[in-house]
Amino acid sequence: MNRKKGNAKSSCFVSLTHFFVVIFFIFSIIFLQPISCQNVQSYNSSPASKELFSQLVFNSFSNFTSVFKKDITKYFGFCITDVDSDWNMAFNFSKNSEFITNCARQTKGDLTQRICTAAEVKFYFNSFFSKGSKSTHYLQPNLNCNLSSWVSGCEPGWACSIGRGQKIDLKNSETIPSRTNDCEACCEGFFCPHGITCMIPCPLGAYCPLATLNETTGICDPYNYQLPSGRPNHTCGGADIWADILSSREIFCPKGSYCPSTTQKIPCSSGHYCRTGSTTQAKCFRMATCEPKSSNQNITAYGILFFAALSFLLIIIYNCSDQVLATREKRQAKTREKAVQSVRETAQAREKWKSAKDIAKKHAIGLQTQLSRTFSRTKSKRQADLVKGTGQAKPGTDAALPSMLGGSSSAATKGKKKDKNNLTTMLQEIEANPESHEGFNLEIGDKNIKKHAPKGKQLHTQSQMFRYAYGQIEKEKAMQEQNKNLTFSGVISMASDIEIRKRPMIEIFFKDLTLTLKHKNKHLLRCVTGKLSPGRVSAVMGPSGAGKTTFLSALTGKATGCHVSGMVLVNGKAEPIQAYKKIIGFVPQDDIVHGNLTVEENLWFSARCRLSADLPKPEKVLVVERVIESLGLQAVRDSLVGTVEKRGISGGQRKRVNVGLEMVMEPSLLILDEPTSGLDSSSSLLLLRALRREALEGVNISLVVHQPSYALFSMFDDLILLAKGGLTVYHGPVKKVEEYFAGLGITVPERVNPPDYFIDILEGIVKPSSGVDYKQLPIRWMLHNGYPVPMDMLQSADRLGASSSDSNHGAEAESEPESFAGEFWQDMKSNVEMKKDNIELNISITDDLSNRRTPGVFQQYRYFLGRICKQRLRDARTQAVDFLILLLAGICLGTLAKVSDETFGVLGYTYTVIAVSLLCKITALRSFSLDKLHYWRESASGMSGLAYFLAKDTVDHFNTIVKPLVYLSMFYFFNNPRSTVTDNYVVLTCLVYCVTGIAYALAICFEAGPAQLWSVLLPVVLTLIATHGENGSFVTKLSDLCYTKWALEAFVISNAKRYYGVWLITRCGSLMESGFDLSHWYRCLIFLIVFGLAIRIFALAIMVTFHKK
Repeated sequence: MNRKKGNAKSSCFVSLTHFFVVIFFIFSIIFLQPISCQNVQSYNSSPASKELFSQLVFNSFSNFTSVFKKDITKYFGFCITDVDSDWNMAFNFSKNSEFITNCARQTKGDLTQRICTAAEVKFYFNSFFSKGSKSTHYLQPNLNCNLSSWVSGCEPGWACSIGRGQKIDLKNSETIPSRTNDCEACCEGFFCPHGITCMIPCPLGAYCPLATLNETTGICDPYNYQLPSGRPNHTCGGADIWADILSSREIFCPKGSYCPSTTQKIPCSSGHYCRTGSTTQAKCFRMATCEPKSSNQNITAYGILFFAALSFLLIIIYNCSDQVLATREKRQAKTREKAVQSVRETAQAREKWKSAKDIAKKHAIGLQTQLSRTFSRTKSKRQADLVKGTGQAKPGTDAALPSMLGGSSSAATKGKKKDKNNLTTMLQEIEANPESHEGFNLEIGDKNIKKHAPKGKQLHTQSQMFRYAYGQIEKEKAMQEQNKNLTFSGVISMASDIEIRKRPMIEIFFKDLTLTLKHKNKHLLRCVTGKLSPGRVSAVMGPSGAGKTTFLSALTGKATGCHVSGMVLVNGKAEPIQAYKKIIGFVPQDDIVHGNLTVEENLWFSARCRLSADLPKPEKVLVVERVIESLGLQAVRDSLVGTVEKRGISGGQRKRVNVGLEMVMEPSLLILDEPTSGLDSSSSLLLLRALRREALEGVNISLVVHQPSYALFSMFDDLILLAKGGLTVYHGPVKKVEEYFAGLGITVPERVNPPDYFIDILEGIVKPSSGVDYKQLPIRWMLHNGYPVPMDMLQSADRLGASSSDSNHGAEAESEPESFAGEFWQDMKSNVEMKKDNIELNISITDDLSNRRTPGVFQQYRYFLGRICKQRLRDARTQAVDFLILLLAGICLGTLAKVSDETFGVLGYTYTVIAVSLLCKITALRSFSLDKLHYWRESASGMSGLAYFLAKDTVDHFNTIVKPLVYLSMFYFFNNPRSTVTDNYVVLTCLVYCVTGIAYALAICFEAGPAQLWSVLLPVVLTLIATHGENGSFVTKLSDLCYTKWALEAFVISNAKRYYGVWLITRCGSLMESGFDLSHWYRCLIFLIVFGLAIRIFALAIMVTFHKK
């Protein structure tokens, strides 16, 4: 794409432009056949002759472009894409060829004798190129114009003839003909260069009248040449040069006027405007203001109206969308309230009916007993024995009634076969066909009702799903009320009544688990042995630096940067724990919850993405409602969680939502890192009750706690007590921990919380009265259970304690001091190893052993898309501020950085590229910078990173489409360049798409502060590289990789292609100086799109590979 530029200064540009004139136009003229008028008087008096002559000349011009198409395309393809079209727009004089006939009349028929030959054209170009003088327009001496021979035709604006009757070969490019006869002023509509005695027609859009002498300055106006001295008969001639607008502005049709031919200049009328070099006047838009002689139309009103309409539309969308969300939430809340009310009313009605039925049963049994006693003592005794035989079920219960009725019926049949009384018949019918209420029958223990209740898959409406969910919840509450001391086995037996889905069990056994920091030989855990069983709640406790969180991370396979030794078995098999990540829940210590979503929306999203894809929606609703009910979040379910800037729910409620995100996915293993930190006692008890209920369903729960109250402590099943250095002090049932320590002589004083007392001992704050050193407690535990004890621990417990106190989070096996350089080098290697382990952990692929098929990428993409749309609609104010800033930038640049005709708007478009890149990057940074923690948590649980990235990018396409409109609504209508709105919009859209991808990469690779700094520096630096590179240098090659160069080129091309006719030389010169090519417009757009796509792929790879776990 790069073209070689001359090493000369700006004067070389003038030479090249003259060469372009010669090559492109004069070569076309040299093939003109000599046209002579034998009878000039006849020609002058015949209009038909005028038309015929003009048509012949024009046809001669237009027929020769095909001859030079190949050369023009080769040398000037960067600025001329369609030779025929540009030729017609520059030299199609068919509409007004009067200046040709006038010139033929003036020259008395020897017009073709005054046209330059190929040799003169070649000389003209070579002399100009080698001279390189911009201050004068003199050519080098030649046959006709030299020191010894300087005819009048050598002066600017004058030309000579070869002579009448002389034959001339216009194709001769070797010999300059002698052209010194009949020298006279150049014809109107033609220009005659200084130092050569031939003439060239001016292009359309030029105004080339005969010059008039300015007596004051001595200059031939409107041109800038003077009359030669010593020649009193010499007068001002025609135009003397056609070049770029900076060198020959005087021949351009001035702004405010239009030139239908090169000899006419007409002022623009009111309601029209005429730009520089116009051949016709353009009509102004309806609301534009165009005074007479206007050079441009003022379409600012359209920009204001366009922006007002766009703003109004955006306001409607934002407000209505937010209102739609609010209305939808209200309707859903009403539906939920009605469902709850209906379920409760049904439950109350069932309870009343059950009480009435029990009373009726008692009366029926009493009546039967009395009737039996009156007939016979034998029968009475037999009846009493029958009642006693079936008395395993208490009289008055459902279990007793069928036997009583069956016995009574049998006795009556064997005896006198009496008919059944009405009461008995009624009771039997009730038992056989219990009346069903519309909705769900909540009678506990009545299994026949399940045959009539609609299943989850049969539910479609929101109301039905809520009624089903709350019906199941009420049933579970009633069952729990009847079985207050319910155990895990009791839940299994209860599952047949309330249809609780069985979860796969996960049991983790670990033996001699040891973690040592790489290159530091520091132990984080050491010789930890035990197991975590399903259906039990295990608490991990210990002082600060005991490695509690590290222990849980090691169990889940997330301990990076460490050497792991020992054995970890999952369900008795040596399988990687990552293979079960779809059914493992991990609750981090920080409350990583989306603040701009409600409580229900957070939980519902986690449930939809992480529950089985085969699970019906009503069952998912049931899971979410059960979690909301168990965590006590009903009152705030429709409230926003809130952020640091915007207040939402309380801290305790936020902590429970953080736990609920993992509970709704029905995990088999649930690990919690300090879930009770920051909670009051009531909130902690509520949370523990919810976890106890999960444990009753077979969930293996392990959590880190700090000094719980005695009520909380008693709710745990197992306790893992760690000392500093990651050493086990106790691992077993909570009920036996005091018994174990009592055997060591450590007795908990009265009115002292046991966990607080044990931790104080491990911290060294409290010394046991038995004299046992706390540093020996890990060894005592190993010896108590028969575990092997390392030799260094047996040799010196004091050394172990000292090394433990030296480290806040681990014990060093060796205490030899190292130099600063050695320690620094070890830290460097440790950090590198940790990053390497993180990458290997992120890219490792393990077989899925969880037997749970979660939603695929496309389905998760839909879920992410819905969530992000809600978040963006709730952040409408931020979006509005972004649009306002972009609007102000458009106003400023549209007013100050005008798109000039001389440079085709290079300066204005350069500022546009910088401003739009900077503002759009800053906005796009928020897409990923603010949600890093959320993504890390969600991806660690098995959610699709690809779906997350694509959803973010899809929502940002709204900004990609709208932001160019916002900017152009001010920039374009304040500036009104020649390029169309459509072209500018397409380029801006591609630019925004490209810089948005760059912002993604910056947001993912860097923290928020450095990412913003890079977003500001990159557009400025890349623009400087793109606009200040010299040809052939490394900077020029580097600029081809800068998106700013391609965007700027696309803007300039879209504007430059609107300049034609007299602007051709200016267009070619400007594009040559910039290194741009008219045929590269689509290439520039494709490059921006491909670069934006490539940088998105790079950002996605970085996000998936290098993110934290």
